[in-house]
Amino acid sequence: MKEEFHYGTGHLTTEKTIAIASGELKGILDESAIQKINRSQKEVEAIVESNRTVYGINTGFGILANTKISESDTATLQQKLLRSHSVGVGDAIPVEVAKIMLITKVHALAKGYSGVKLETIERIIWHIENDVIPIVPERGSVGASGDLAPLAHLFLPLIGLGRVSYQGKVLESGQVLKQFSLLPVALGPKEGLGLINGTQFILSFAVKCVQRMHYCLEAADIIGALSLDALEGTDAPFDERLHELRPFTGSRLVAQRLKTLLQGSAIRQSHIDCERVQDPYSLRCMPQVHGASRNAWQHLKELVEIELNSVTDNPIIFSANDTISGGNFHGQPLALPLDYCCFAAAEAGNISDRRCYLLLEGKWGLPVFLMKNAGLNCGFMIPQYTTAALVTENKTLCFPASADSIPTSLGQEDHVSMGSISGRKLFKVLDNLEYILAIELIAACQAIEFRRPLKSSALLEHAYEQVRRFVSFAEEDRIFSDDINKIWKIIHDFSFVKELNEFADSQHLVLNSGFENIFDL
Repeated sequence: MKEEFHYGTGHLTTEKTIAIASGELKGILDESAIQKINRSQKEVEAIVESNRTVYGINTGFGILANTKISESDTATLQQKLLRSHSVGVGDAIPVEVAKIMLITKVHALAKGYSGVKLETIERIIWHIENDVIPIVPERGSVGASGDLAPLAHLFLPLIGLGRVSYQGKVLESGQVLKQFSLLPVALGPKEGLGLINGTQFILSFAVKCVQRMHYCLEAADIIGALSLDALEGTDAPFDERLHELRPFTGSRLVAQRLKTLLQGSAIRQSHIDCERVQDPYSLRCMPQVHGASRNAWQHLKELVEIELNSVTDNPIIFSANDTISGGNFHGQPLALPLDYCCFAAAEAGNISDRRCYLLLEGKWGLPVFLMKNAGLNCGFMIPQYTTAALVTENKTLCFPASADSIPTSLGQEDHVSMGSISGRKLFKVLDNLEYILAIELIAACQAIEFRRPLKSSALLEHAYEQVRRFVSFAEEDRIFSDDINKIWKIIHDFSFVKELNEFADSQHLVLNSGFENIFDL
């Protein structure tokens, strides 16, 4: 039987969220959550019956908060809300991200402070379990008052509108509901607002970014170590004693990982008494640079897991006589760390490109452009153009979206986070970083061949063998784009890192010893 997670009462983590989205973990409502949901709905009904004015239940929205809505129109108001706020534009977000939006919204609603009916939440869970995932345009949220436009599109299928992804096809929601003999949900008072108020668009991108960045940073250490060995660099800068004198957690972890990755390298032993005094910064300072990116990632992960277990609705319903109109929907707590991680991920690509350049220079016994017959062949000169282009593109994406704010709703919503843009930008930076790392990995494996018959460490030779399953040594120029895409795939699907970790376990080598609770997913 599949392991279960209890919406509303369990503690949701990044890993559990992704496990629910992949079908490895089943999200359910337990009796405690159901009681909270039903109690909250009854409080909303009591507010409507008492005719007490509460924002979003019997008033308009935003600057229209002072416009009273009659009791007979409170349900109509919620239906109109989903339609009016469905103003997203651009391409659809990845289906997995939209599914995570559904999961995180169910968890928030199941805490019982939003007044959304049990039947509505159960319908959202039906969408999750049947992989009927709404199509959500990527642009249109300013990241305050919640992710209004994306969430409105996410929940249009509840009322039989919008489109969904089902079995690999994009279909009209009404068509799929008929296929399952289901009727649209009739939204009651407060439900539309409860569905679209929240940070689930920002949060869901952040969840995936935490996962993707983790594997990029793990890969960067492995690939950087391989490049260092191919360039006959030294592991002396990774001495534990050095990093105890400046004990940033990320630096200490990366230094330990690099030391372990290089352990037992015959290439390293062959030049241990050479006259080189220092390596270039992109080799010597990997603990400091990769480690700083690790610290940024850890900060984002910590804040994401707070948000995963938060209520970001407005107003919050404590009871019929106790409601608070506040600002828990504001995306700033995630916008800032997402922007921070944009810089951190971009820097991981920047230093990777510099190592690519070192591999091509023709120094320390390697041929220029990593090919013997350079001139007739361009060798690896041109793949480095791609890393340079991607690094520069990432730099242009590093302007913090959270540094800007444009007032909306005639000034009622006069400071917004733009965190939705922060999340999408980080997603793009990670796309580029995966390609940069793929190119460095191909170049490092090419360079290692010129050190034969000497071998690198057992771990790095295993990394090399993973690459050689897909891409062979380049004797002459070929269409390197094909090679890049093959190696990008094993970085993008995390198999490169996962396979190496499994091999390390089989060799009783621990790469993250002492740091598991901090830097593991």
